[in-house]
Amino acid sequence: MRVALLAESFLPHMNGVTGSVLHVLRHLAAEGHETLVIAPRAGEITTDLHGARTELLRSVPLPSYPDVRVVFARAARLSAILREFRPDVVHLASPFVLGWQGVAAADALRVPTVAVYQTDVVAYAEKYGMPQASALVGRHIARLHRRATLTLAPSTASLRQLEDLGVDRLRRWGRGVDTARFGPQRRSDAWRARIAPGELIVGYVGRLAPEKQVGDLAALAGLAGVRLVIVGDGPARPALERTLPGAVFTGHLTGDALAEALASFDVFVHPGESETFGQTIQEALASGVPVVATGVGGPVDLVRSSVDGWLYRPGDLADLRARVADLVGDEGKRRAFAVAAGESVRDRTWDAVCRRLVAYYDEARALRPIDDALPRGGATRPSAPAPSEPRAWSRYVALGDSITEGLGDTSRMPAGEHRGWADRLAQLLAHARRGDEPFRYANLAVRSRTVRRLVDEQVPQALALRPDLVSVLIGANDLVARRVDPVAVAAEVAGAVRRLRDAGIDVLLVTPFLPGRRAAAIFARRFAVFASELRRIAFETGATLLDTAVFLDADGAAAIGDLDLWADDKVHLRSRGHRFLAYRAAEALGVPDAEALGDLDAALHADDDPVAHGTWLRRDALPWVWRRLRGRTAGDGRVAKHDRYVLIGGRGDVRSRTQVG
Repeated sequence: MRVALLAESFLPHMNGVTGSVLHVLRHLAAEGHETLVIAPRAGEITTDLHGARTELLRSVPLPSYPDVRVVFARAARLSAILREFRPDVVHLASPFVLGWQGVAAADALRVPTVAVYQTDVVAYAEKYGMPQASALVGRHIARLHRRATLTLAPSTASLRQLEDLGVDRLRRWGRGVDTARFGPQRRSDAWRARIAPGELIVGYVGRLAPEKQVGDLAALAGLAGVRLVIVGDGPARPALERTLPGAVFTGHLTGDALAEALASFDVFVHPGESETFGQTIQEALASGVPVVATGVGGPVDLVRSSVDGWLYRPGDLADLRARVADLVGDEGKRRAFAVAAGESVRDRTWDAVCRRLVAYYDEARALRPIDDALPRGGATRPSAPAPSEPRAWSRYVALGDSITEGLGDTSRMPAGEHRGWADRLAQLLAHARRGDEPFRYANLAVRSRTVRRLVDEQVPQALALRPDLVSVLIGANDLVARRVDPVAVAAEVAGAVRRLRDAGIDVLLVTPFLPGRRAAAIFARRFAVFASELRRIAFETGATLLDTAVFLDADGAAAIGDLDLWADDKVHLRSRGHRFLAYRAAEALGVPDAEALGDLDAALHADDDPVAHGTWLRRDALPWVWRRLRGRTAGDGRVAKHDRYVLIGGRGDVRSRTQVG
């Protein structure tokens, strides 16, 4: 794989972003991937970049924090760099200014982007006395991450923060820890004697800046036999030296010197309330040092209160003091917490974390062509198809309109009858179940039905049948009306899905689709908005989503739109289209070997679709217009083809079609 990494900050300034990028470069090089780093030019780089190419761009220092530099590169310049490198994926490390230009450049080249959220810039704006800018910053962060193919956040708190900003496609990705460097074996009596002879050491490691709230450690003043040690540097150091006159300031430490200092602490303390993760907390745990940290943000995922440290109430400095006093006053508790601390990070190696990162790269590469094929509209994008765990359902009810009724699928059916994707899915589910008891299947779908009829009629009928699985494919008839609000229609679907889920029923929710015809494009935005809402509904209700937008053909277009799958009437699927949909649904539900079974089905069974007579205008279009003018539909007076259960399989797997109540 060829990976371009755009880093908002980089060497020689070392911070969490830079450190993460260096570990990623090392791992990618070891696995044989090619890398390019695009970052601000800030000085001479002497660190090993593991064979990565670099494009260091002109930058200017941030006035209030000169170590942080800002790049103002044009998207055209970045596009040229990326075009020459030909990346498979672009990694955006803590994107903000350079990252925004980078995601625009990647979009122009149709390259997937993975944005790694590492800095709570909104909180920083408030800490640096610019609260009026926090709303603007939040909107910028939201736009950037919604534009990225995939966003990785390091903690549950940062995931919630991004969700509140409306960012989708979020994945959890933490940080690794170098357990070879950071460990209890680094503890040094000589270092302790030099820094704080005869005293217990309570230490902090990190940047000395307002957002880190290191000044809160003044609450520890006067603890008997305790010396506060501050490791790090930054713009707040002069003020902190005045605020914490009894503390030892070591300055910035790296490598083995940092590992020695951390392991030599008795207690590690971290007061910052705007941490998206808290890498130095993890390094302290690896060093066998109990941690006291604020109970908000990233530390909540790292510190197990009363096991390997304490989480104190945010802003409660008396609680901070009490928690530290508890540990410095109890050697036995410190030792127990220290053992638990080391065990908690044993499996969080950088290699394990980076292997997961590469898997996210692969996911982004799968998602990018899906995004490129989507019509504009909707806020919630599709995810890559992922089969759920298979279950042995025994009672399945299909709800919907003519597509689920099976119109267009006459394969191996008596004259005037239709099969359809739901019938085919029922056979697959029955086959996968393989038991002595027959599989029960009902199909309540009726042609021309709208969402309102589904809510008022089909859902109550389904609940009365007490199924354990229900499929819902509905909405197309609403969306082709002269005037419609797709969001309002989706809200009705949401209510139906929640009723089913509240009854303990699993739901397969299917997004409606259009044929790949030019005339269908007038409805494309409505269908896109509706599908976006269904994705959100599936996420919120725990329904299984069959997102028809994620299945692409060889040309990168929606596979379900292939005209070979559509009947001559141009609005229903033919037999091969129903087969395609059935096997995709089976995959979504975790039916074993569904794809292989679908290929076998297609190879062994020639479709016997009837020959259409007459022109499409006279045969299909004019009757539809005439019904509309008279206020009628094709489904008037029709009932469901299986309004009670039919039995499939059972008793030696003999296929029966018995109607049962």
